[in-house]
Amino acid sequence: PRTVHLVGGGSRNALLCRLTAAATGLPVVAGPAEATALGNILVQARDHGLVGDRDEQRALVAATQRPVRYEPTGDPEAWRRANSLVALED
Repeated sequence: PRTVHLVGGGSRNALLCRLTAAATGLPVVAGPAEATALGNILVQARDHGLVGDRDEQRALVAATQRPVRYEPTGDPEAWRRANSLVALED
């Protein structure tokens, strides 16, 4: 993977997003926070002929929801060391 997409309520937590980016060494794109509700509404809208295929649905979400991007920071080697310690405990 080149990017972590974090959706749902956790996407509102900036610390979680920053730590995820730092721990994985990958950018995090956070949002939408209400992904489940949006998906439900889009399926219903499609069934009623209000919105088209998946591409049209994605375009609608992209036009109405503003994700926040977090770049990895910190020392990647420190995260690797911490991960190797956790693996040893398992």
